[in-house]
Amino acid sequence: MSAENNVTDLENAADHELGDDSPKNADPDDDSSKNTDPKDKTKSNDPKSKLLLLYLIGKMDLPLSRSQITDCVIEAEFMDYYTLQQALAEMVEGCYLESSIDNNNTHYTITEEGLLTLEYFEKHIPASIREKINNYVKANRGEIKRSFENTATFFPNAEKNEFLVKCGVYEEGRILMELSISVDTRDQARMIQNNWKNNAKTLYGDIISVLVDLD
Repeated sequence: MSAENNVTDLENAADHELGDDSPKNADPDDDSSKNTDPKDKTKSNDPKSKLLLLYLIGKMDLPLSRSQITDCVIEAEFMDYYTLQQALAEMVEGCYLESSIDNNNTHYTITEEGLLTLEYFEKHIPASIREKINNYVKANRGEIKRSFENTATFFPNAEKNEFLVKCGVYEEGRILMELSISVDTRDQARMIQNNWKNNAKTLYGDIISVLVDLD
């Protein structure tokens, strides 16, 4: 699905749902609008929840774990747990977010399509909610950023039946080193991930020494 189609779909949903949640011109005697299965609330086409997630992850500008996202949106009562989980899954499926695995934790980053959508519809998010998210980002970004000074994540590549491991070392926002390694199995990917995280500074020094001393 193209970015243009994704944005159009969300735009149509946003125009319909981001305002008053009650149906327009609803008959007050019509029981069909009252007898709604509570589970329907966890079925997305909930653009409001999706835009909140885009705004949070976009403002953080760092990969966020499922638990970090949960802490923010549940504490602030932006949405319930089940709505959050379904919205995340649908945002990944729709290519608004990208997910990666890090030490058995799923992390989410915003994609170009997600950024484009957020640019179109950020104004639909109430200013009070944006302020709450901005305050959360300001209070937590430093700690989250420090946790990514040495990173190693891996992604399954179903088309090539392999796993891509991405390793990095960062300092004060600068990229010191990034490596991408393709391996055949999940076990190999997890082994590289763990070894990099436990020995990143040593490995970084060794690689630099080898490359500099090649003469």
